[in-house]
Amino acid sequence: MTRSTQKILYHLLPVTAWLLAIGGMAIFAIYHLPFTIYDYVPAVLVLTGAILLRRIPRHGDSVEPCFVVALLLGVAAYWLPSVVFLMIPAWGYLIYRNLFSLRAFLATLLGLAVIVIWLAIGNFLSLFTFHFSIANNLFAWIPTGAILLAWLISTIVRQTLRER
Repeated sequence: MTRSTQKILYHLLPVTAWLLAIGGMAIFAIYHLPFTIYDYVPAVLVLTGAILLRRIPRHGDSVEPCFVVALLLGVAAYWLPSVVFLMIPAWGYLIYRNLFSLRAFLATLLGLAVIVIWLAIGNFLSLFTFHFSIANNLFAWIPTGAILLAWLISTIVRQTLRER
């Protein structure tokens, strides 16, 4: 592959992945489901958490980012409860990069516990109602999955085709 082809693909493939994700969501929303703004909130929170995990330095401390990612996934679980299971691939990624430790594991559990406590207090004070059900609002996985897949494809392409 020539350097010019590599440079074109470096910029073109991520843009294509994002356009396919956004276009696919738009087509699906037009013809099948009317998405609300609350279906996109978990997608933004999950994407933010994935970016935070990706930016942990090679030999850095992963405790604080793990706590923040768990907080983000916990807040996203208010709209899409099954999103908390994304902690398992996050732990796998940390194990892959040799950043996983007992402190990182406990930080994620502490972050999720903070959100559970706040949800319990909010339910008790009748500020909002929350009923935990894995099958609740599963259609919000369409934008969440599309955005997460587009970010994953663009990250892999950029990592593979970067100039050395």
